[in-house]
Amino acid sequence: MPKTESRTPAAHEAYDVRALVLQGGGALGAYQAGVYQGLNEAGIRLTELAGISIGALNVAIIAGNPLEKRVGRLQEFWDTICQPYVGLGANALMEHSLFQVNDLARQFLGALHAGSALMVGQKGFFHPRFPPAALVASLDPGCVGHYDTRPLKDTLESLCDFDRINDGGLHVSVGAVNVRTGNFTYFDNRKIRLRAEHFMASGALPPAFPAIEIDGEYYWDGGLVSNTPLTKVLQQRPERDTLVFQVDLWSARGPVPRSMNEVGDRVQDIRYSSRTRMMTEEMRAHRKMQRLLREVLDRVPEDQRNQDPACRQAAELASGARSNIIHLIYRDKPYEQHFRDFQFGPATMREHWATGLQDIHNTLAHPRYLAMPDNSAGFVTHDVHRDEIEESMGSAKP
Repeated sequence: MPKTESRTPAAHEAYDVRALVLQGGGALGAYQAGVYQGLNEAGIRLTELAGISIGALNVAIIAGNPLEKRVGRLQEFWDTICQPYVGLGANALMEHSLFQVNDLARQFLGALHAGSALMVGQKGFFHPRFPPAALVASLDPGCVGHYDTRPLKDTLESLCDFDRINDGGLHVSVGAVNVRTGNFTYFDNRKIRLRAEHFMASGALPPAFPAIEIDGEYYWDGGLVSNTPLTKVLQQRPERDTLVFQVDLWSARGPVPRSMNEVGDRVQDIRYSSRTRMMTEEMRAHRKMQRLLREVLDRVPEDQRNQDPACRQAAELASGARSNIIHLIYRDKPYEQHFRDFQFGPATMREHWATGLQDIHNTLAHPRYLAMPDNSAGFVTHDVHRDEIEESMGSAKP
């Protein structure tokens, strides 16, 4: 018989769930595309995708294409929406050369592209509504916004195979807010058939974008309530060993502002970071309680566990599942300003993408990050940027 070659399973394969969780952040979302490219190159095969706002749009592109085409389709999507809705974009070579000059030149380009987004919109994404919604006394709810997002529907339907999204190969969910009730909801391909409108609803940020109508209800951007779908992934039942790549576009930590412009930047960071750290710590405490409850129940005789109503209820809450959260958080560049989330410039997009790719390369260079948690909580978090800071501070101590 021919000799078969054995393969040692990679560390990530020990997890039942391998999820990519993508936060909202507009033009900064190219960073997430870079992270995905790195995961794809590393052979990490995801089982679940969850996103909000621009994260939901990236989820649609990834889930809506076969593995070998995903990175190319992400690039096509970002190349498309980083062009002005009308007219020609800047000469690519000239823009790249100007972008490399200094931070002042980058700020100029950023302001130029942000102004273009406001004035004419972005190709395949949105354009100003005419007549402006503010000049009309009453409109259909789907028209109440400064911009028209119908071009995004065409883009998604041309780049995504929605049959593939709904075939169950990947668990896909995106968050949005019901405008009428104010309730946060997840559109989940294990519960409903997802369409372009579900992903658009997740990114319908008012007052810029109008609400999206789905089955008689109207929905806005999920970031109005929570800008990260982390809890959606971690609170599923039955709970299983889970590895999460949490990709955030806003950092909760940052310097104290020294100018009014910096105040606006800092407010955005705090508002849209959605207290990721706090939510993570809450989930850590929740996991520790569940594991402790499981250990206590294991000490109760089986016949008593089966007969005692309190034990049966406790068993429903208990869990021995383990969770590993790997944070990848975009760090603002010195030249970026308060309009960075609608600064859809090609050169800036490529830098965001390259930064995400580099961050995931640096993260995966630490094999211990993927190891199954073995502490009492069964819960660990990793952040390559935070670890680098802590190591630097440690090395500075006498």
